[in-house]
Amino acid sequence: MRRPLAIPGCCLATAVALLPLLLLLLPPAARGLPPRRPAAPDSACKNRPLDLVFIIDSSRSVRPEEFEKVKIFLSEMIDTLDVGERTTRVAVLNYASTVKVEFPLRTYFDKASMKEAVSRIEPLSAGTMTGLAIQTAMDEVFTEEMGTRPATFSIPKVVIVVTDGRPQDQVQDVAASAQAAGIEIYAVGVDRADMQSLRIMASEPLDEHVFYVETYGVIEKLTSKFRETFCAANVCALGNHDCEQVCVSNGGSYLCDCYEGYALNPDKRTCSAVDMCAPGRHECDQICVSNNGSYVCECYEGYTLNPDKKTCSAVDMCAPGRHDCEQVCVRDDLFYTCDCYQGYTLNPDKKTCSKAITSSLVTTEESCKCEAIAALQDSVTSRLEALSTKLDEVSEKLQAYQSRQQVV
Repeated sequence: MRRPLAIPGCCLATAVALLPLLLLLLPPAARGLPPRRPAAPDSACKNRPLDLVFIIDSSRSVRPEEFEKVKIFLSEMIDTLDVGERTTRVAVLNYASTVKVEFPLRTYFDKASMKEAVSRIEPLSAGTMTGLAIQTAMDEVFTEEMGTRPATFSIPKVVIVVTDGRPQDQVQDVAASAQAAGIEIYAVGVDRADMQSLRIMASEPLDEHVFYVETYGVIEKLTSKFRETFCAANVCALGNHDCEQVCVSNGGSYLCDCYEGYALNPDKRTCSAVDMCAPGRHECDQICVSNNGSYVCECYEGYTLNPDKKTCSAVDMCAPGRHDCEQVCVRDDLFYTCDCYQGYTLNPDKKTCSKAITSSLVTTEESCKCEAIAALQDSVTSRLEALSTKLDEVSEKLQAYQSRQQVV
């Protein structure tokens, strides 16, 4: 008889503590939980906005249960699209001998409402007027009033025709007109559909625009094909491009662009810095200096850059610290000159000053001038003295004459 295994108390406590972690390692079924479902792949089309019109044949040859398959196909197609006002817009035309616009491009911008409208579509009557249906799409659906985006938006206009018969009207000319108007046509034939008619109405290349399925029961298989067609890969996001700076996704392709201050070179891949200081490209008041795809403003000597970093103002060149005059700075418009205080003279360096020196030496010429002046002064003084003596004599005689007159 086998003895039961004895487990020490410490080990038992450890095993109990680890039990929750060990349970997490077991499969969900072993833990009594339902198995995990794999995450559903994101089937939404997000990279190529469309103005998409479905044209569905509901003539008498399409039995009610087959028409329901067509509606399921439409609903599944809608699920694969990035439906929205700014992304893909969808319209549905129902036709037999007459054509009915079930809803135009401007009506629904959410999948739920759109699929609900599809579920309410009823088959029409006898006849297969495919050409009339395509013409109605051009005249009544692909218009801006009915929700088609303007040509400037560059949104592709696409038609998918689903039919199981031979058209009873002219298709070739109508399809050619639609394609000339920029409408891309896909033709889906089911069961008894006439392949020649499908090829006539479809866009080139035909091997990418003509599809055929044996029965309506397998039409849903085309959903994945159209998903691949309409959902072009984002080449830029995948890194499969050779743009030097900026990659712009363009459907299933891409375009290169450049950062601000750069221009795309003729090779359409690389970029070169543009001269931001070229006339008309900058806002500098005086001097523009290119700076790696941008620019900065500077000012001429004697000016300073204002807080707006664009305009300049004249500075005081004689302000302290702005000049190198030793004594006196004299402002002269944008420049300055140096001067000296009284009793000083400007040195040859035009900046510093030296005290003026009074010389005691008299030149010969100056000495001669002094002697001449002194001689003249002596001559004048001598003549003035002689004249004064004569005046005194005349005065004495005049006084004597007056005295005699008084005696008489």
